[in-house]
Amino acid sequence: MFALTRHERLAQEIRRSRFLARAAPIDGEADARRLLAEWSDGQASHNCWAWRVGAVYRFNDDGEPSGTAGKPILQAIDGQELDRVLVVVTRWFGGVLLGAGGLIRAYGGTAAACLRAAEKVPLVDACTLALDCRFADLALVQARLQARAGVTIEDQVFNATGATIRARLPETEADAVAAALIEETGGRLAVSRVDE
Repeated sequence: MFALTRHERLAQEIRRSRFLARAAPIDGEADARRLLAEWSDGQASHNCWAWRVGAVYRFNDDGEPSGTAGKPILQAIDGQELDRVLVVVTRWFGGVLLGAGGLIRAYGGTAAACLRAAEKVPLVDACTLALDCRFADLALVQARLQARAGVTIEDQVFNATGATIRARLPETEADAVAAALIEETGGRLAVSRVDE
């Protein structure tokens, strides 16, 4: 699976109707609703959309015949193996009826072209570890975490004997990072996973 790195837009004209596709990475339904409200053009004939976050997805034809706009947009998302993405295709009617097949090709094709132009990155499952360390080991643990690609220190909370560091990292590396840090601190580091 892949995710978009930034917003993308693409405009095209199909049989005198103007189509504008906008795509963006999202974290969930709240992001999707916010962008839908921002991107929907009240002067346009239709603002059709689809989004997917994991197994959850939604789509809407916004007045076009059922199955001719939102579903083809979702198929464009799925066809490019994208996740955590919203696509809105806005149409300004140009006076020529496209028919059901023409609408499917226009909405799905505009969405797919926009997504093909977008910059993508592989989607990596991540987890958060809580690392309890003593002051004597703090600099070492911080340095090792900062040296690893894909690891982000989210928070540090100090206490009387040391600190708890919250680090976000790829799920596939969590066990290896924890084992290496425990070994380097002589077993003084306590590691636990943070439920999200």
